Amino acid sequence: MTHAIDRMEENAVTADYTYIEDLSSLIENLPDDSIVSRTFHEDDHTKVVLFGFAKGQELSEHTASHPAILYFLEGHCRLTLGEDDQQAQPGTWVHMPAQLPHSVHASTQARMMLILLRD
Repeated sequence: MTHAIDRMEENAVTADYTYIEDLSSLIENLPDDSIVSRTFHEDDHTKVVLFGFAKGQELSEHTASHPAILYFLEGHCRLTLGEDDQQAQPGTWVHMPAQLPHSVHASTQARMMLILLRD
């Protein structure tokens, strides 16, 4: 079977799958004093967003209407999850139920993947 492939450098999107060799490359130039986000996958069940944080930037406390997973790719962040303070570093994985108050503060430049799990 042949698949049409939309190539973005080393990445591939076909009818069957999406392949991204290096998620960090989706946000290459991170301006100082900013947060950059890029949605790179969305379907009926999930929405996946890559965030890039400049040092000192933060997503203030908020909630999500769906369960979510955070996965940290680069840097160090301070997380507030409900009443708990946690530290995140490359490899940190967090599952949050819907409506959990949470915030993210970048102690260093950081990259984080957010996966929203839809009903």
